[in-house]
Amino acid sequence: MRMMTKLVAGSCGLAFALTAGAGIASASPDVSPIVNSTCTYPQVMAALNAENPDAANQVTSNPIANAWLQQLVASPPEGRRAMVAQAQTVPALQQYTGLIFQVAGTCNNY
Repeated sequence: MRMMTKLVAGSCGLAFALTAGAGIASASPDVSPIVNSTCTYPQVMAALNAENPDAANQVTSNPIANAWLQQLVASPPEGRRAMVAQAQTVPALQQYTGLIFQVAGTCNNY
């Protein structure tokens, strides 16, 4: 079970963009910055690298997380919404909420 948690966390969390910041108090945060992002994968990774190089390294060194992030970025908004909803069910990912939203908010600058 612990391995499964790590696998899910690695694939969903680091991609969902990926990250280590403060959690958001709301049980249902507004995910529209992620769902409606126009950022490319290179932009997301550049923003992640700028915000948290360790998290960026975790994503690039984990093929599952990397593939998940690429799929998220390549998906249309409704596909992203479904992927984000799935990732939100993983308690281990809650610690990454702040960083994920930072990356979503700044990736257009890269």
